[in-house]
Amino acid sequence: MAKNFYITTPIYYVNARPHIGHAYTTIACDTIARRQRLLGSDTYFLTGTDEHGQKIQRAAEAAGKSPQQFTDEVSAEFRALWDRMRITYDDYIRTTSDRHKRGVQELWRRIRDNGHIYKGSYTGQYCVFDELYVDVGPGQPCSECGRPTETVKEENYFFKLSAFAEPLLQLYTSQPDFIRPETRRNEVIAFVRSGLRDLSISRSTFSWGIPVPDDPKHVVYVWLDALANYITALGYGSDDPSKFKNFWPADVHMIGKEIVRFHCVYWPAFLMAAGLPLPKSIVAHGWLLFEESKMSKSRGNIVRTETILDVLGADALRYFLLREVVFGQDGSFSFDALVQRYNSDLANGLGNLASRTLAMITRYFKGEVPYPSNAAAHTGEEDLIAALAKHTINEFHELFEQHQFSRALELAWALVAAVDKYIVENEPWALAEKHDEHSRSRLATVLYTSAEALRIVTALAHPVMPEATARIWIQLGLGEIANASLADLRWGQLKLGTKLGKVEPVFPRADKSAIERMQMIEDQQRNPAGATEAQPATGTQAPPPSASQGSAPLNKPAPAATPDGKITIDDFSKVELRVAQVKVAEKVKGADKLLRLEVDLGTETRQILAGIAEAYAPETLVGRKIVIVANLAPRKMRGLESNGMLLAASLEGGKPVLAAFLEEVPVGARLK
Repeated sequence: MAKNFYITTPIYYVNARPHIGHAYTTIACDTIARRQRLLGSDTYFLTGTDEHGQKIQRAAEAAGKSPQQFTDEVSAEFRALWDRMRITYDDYIRTTSDRHKRGVQELWRRIRDNGHIYKGSYTGQYCVFDELYVDVGPGQPCSECGRPTETVKEENYFFKLSAFAEPLLQLYTSQPDFIRPETRRNEVIAFVRSGLRDLSISRSTFSWGIPVPDDPKHVVYVWLDALANYITALGYGSDDPSKFKNFWPADVHMIGKEIVRFHCVYWPAFLMAAGLPLPKSIVAHGWLLFEESKMSKSRGNIVRTETILDVLGADALRYFLLREVVFGQDGSFSFDALVQRYNSDLANGLGNLASRTLAMITRYFKGEVPYPSNAAAHTGEEDLIAALAKHTINEFHELFEQHQFSRALELAWALVAAVDKYIVENEPWALAEKHDEHSRSRLATVLYTSAEALRIVTALAHPVMPEATARIWIQLGLGEIANASLADLRWGQLKLGTKLGKVEPVFPRADKSAIERMQMIEDQQRNPAGATEAQPATGTQAPPPSASQGSAPLNKPAPAATPDGKITIDDFSKVELRVAQVKVAEKVKGADKLLRLEVDLGTETRQILAGIAEAYAPETLVGRKIVIVANLAPRKMRGLESNGMLLAASLEGGKPVLAAFLEEVPVGARLK
């Protein structure tokens, strides 16, 4: 019998359009939900929008729209974005829906009938931005967000929150994993121990909300309204409570750290008061920072998710957020870091492993997974790769259960790196040139081992990057990855003789123009009138000055050569020589002497065209460290752009010999 699993995002407040911070939470939940389905769980994934409250009413008025029209439009933007990203939610709840209103009123009645609501009046400060009553003096800013507060005097219904201090502390003590991570748990415990006051749970000075049962002059406080979505979406308060019976309590409420108090204090207290089961865990992640500040409309530093989707696609964003940011902590976002991580881990990592492995199987074994028939062809290296893969599977599962996404992906990509090294050291392209039985069997062993490791990583990474991994799975000849089972994943399941699909690149390299395009799109969004001038793409502008040039203008004339034809040290210092490692090498169609190389400079990947095809077979260059001129102006040959030049020595008419090193030199090192 399948295990039931219920996960929720917070419902997003519709006072502004969605941005990458919203996407972060939703991607994390979608990844967990996808993984649970592959583990065989009967999974229910909920998201939606929070549409009531004074802030929404004022935002609608400022836009010249009714609150309903305003919320309809913004909620539709959230839903359209999730659909574009192929978020696999099972339900999308809106707090303006009739089903939600019925459920909220039923929850109110149960809490009231159990004796936990009374009528009174409130005089104090209220933060409209956070929809939060705050204990500060008149005119003082909100203690949470620092914005101005308003003095509120109105008749209210109150919830006896103070009566739940001890039950809440007992909950936190008896269930240490109820709040994660531990830093958030400690904050909540300290807050409750400092003393809880009864909470106003209705408003009577505006009307945009759910009417209080039997007293329509009041509307339900927006947080009681919003938090109830987790059960109203399951049919609580309706004629069909079957989903509620099947999936409640939730396994995971995923939230941002700024709403911990509402979810970890108010929500369990409301449920206790209603006599309902509590969620199993509440997981709070940190903020996604841009320019070292939390993204917000008021700061003007919001990054739209659509910008990344337009340039790099959803999988690149999903991988970056879960790999780059330690979940639970604040993390930094920048377009530069996104492109660098994309190139290093996806283009040069998983994408390169898939391309080279499957291309060689296609070339040397007619596109069928080979059979390593000769026991003598095993050197022990294969056993090490298999052992590492088994360890990766076990540890990956454990880390994901703890929501340590970054560490889990780091572990999986360590397997990618190990297989890359294994391929370079065993040189299957050289084995293919030999025709003895042992070499043929050794070639089959190397490529089978590489393909099986690729399958393992692809399966583990599928919940994180569903589209790209689905394509690799098809190229492996394994059909639909949705039919795979993570619960049964183990080494050796790749069937011999499996016919590969069409091999195509999954992660094309991104150059600096990707960064510039994303920055330009964001600038145009912030300045729709065109105040920001677009920057030229990489390859059409002069290279930046080197350290020795300081801040000199780029169009400054170069110093002339000395009378005897020699150059000065100033001239030489302009040439930037860097150590690079070849990741991809292939012949250029229609050019006998030309190779296309993709080289890793440590911080970026470059495409370089070199006339060395008569001296070097492409396969012999992969993994090799070379020296390149890194600041050479780009030029085009055969319709391809070359961004640099490699160094080689030759006599007149002789074959070129690449410059190399006797000692180990790190990639990206500059020659001086």
